[in-house]
Amino acid sequence: MSLESEADQPGEAVLPGTLPEALRAELVAFRRDLHMHPELGNQEFRTTAAIKARLEAAGLRPRVLATGTGLICDIGEWDGGRPMLGLRADIDGLPIPDTKSECAYRSTVPDRAHACGHDVHTTVVLGAGLVLAELHKQGKLPRPVRLLFQPAEEVLPGGATDAIECGVLDGVGRMIAVHCDPRVDAGRIGLRQGAITSACDRLEVALDGPGGHTARPHLTTDLVTAAARVAIDVPALVGRRVDTRSGVAITWGRIESGHAPNVIPQHAELSGTVRCLDIEAWRQAPDLVVAAIDEVANLHGAKSEINYVRGVPPVVNDPDVTDLLRDAMTTRRGAHSVEDTEQSLGGEDFSWYLEHVPGAMARLGVRTPGERTVRDLHQGDFDADESAITVGVELFTAAALLDAGK
Repeated sequence: MSLESEADQPGEAVLPGTLPEALRAELVAFRRDLHMHPELGNQEFRTTAAIKARLEAAGLRPRVLATGTGLICDIGEWDGGRPMLGLRADIDGLPIPDTKSECAYRSTVPDRAHACGHDVHTTVVLGAGLVLAELHKQGKLPRPVRLLFQPAEEVLPGGATDAIECGVLDGVGRMIAVHCDPRVDAGRIGLRQGAITSACDRLEVALDGPGGHTARPHLTTDLVTAAARVAIDVPALVGRRVDTRSGVAITWGRIESGHAPNVIPQHAELSGTVRCLDIEAWRQAPDLVVAAIDEVANLHGAKSEINYVRGVPPVVNDPDVTDLLRDAMTTRRGAHSVEDTEQSLGGEDFSWYLEHVPGAMARLGVRTPGERTVRDLHQGDFDADESAITVGVELFTAAALLDAGK
């Protein structure tokens, strides 16, 4: 594999690590294969094997995580000195059907899809690893770099916690990642210093009461009304007990109760998510939410049982690492290729790594320029402009080279 040193984009500086055409085509094919064979969190055996085989074919020594899926691979040997830069990808799919009817590489697995772009993330880090490995052979990679292919990002509290326990951060000083963004054109990235995603927890509530006839609601606990009041009043109560700037949002995805129109049920269930823009509000959220649910349930005579499942804190981009990504993208494609982005209410378990080391996540544009329809994440028709793979690879290779040069 021959790597060009000269720039092939207007405004691009002379920096090794751009992609030869043969590798571009190979990476697109690799991504399409992953897209056709999505696997859920902690079940990514085929995906792990495919990544491992390609890295070994390049003469590298990937190591599968002790959890059985996911792997790490170092480019170069770490000597115990300055810590490595880590490049992270998530490799799992989602439990939803792929609805792209006319797509040749649509999912072949029923009710499974790469509808969040993890196949793109994986291919970007794989491609960066192959390019950096070639540069290492040529003596052009001053410092080693670690590739991390993490399983189970979609499974709360995220596979990052298991990966950390497996020692993936040993020897790593900084981490970078990308996440597909269908609102940003391919060829561009979005950056933000500070929080770029939000905290996300899962909330499950069970309400119980004696039930009875709808003709006599005054003689029993009206659980349907109680559940409705919990759904409406709890978000309002919590919203008045935290700083409004913290952006705490409780959103219900399921409410279920009863079987007949003239019977007051004995049981009701609600489930949803709690999202916070601010990490301090996230730390306070469980106590505030549980107290509010108990208050509303007691007011209506219902007994409540609450399962508050801790999810992930916000991804808080380190200023220096964010600048590294900005410099890398500017070097490759010019300052016009970087845009400021807003904080999302989505959750991402990349945040767990940043509890230990500084890092930053960029939003990788995957919308075909000029396309008006936004194929949103976690939807069955999601797809990505595959030119974004080249952008991501060259962003990461430039970041690794610039980081090593500092």
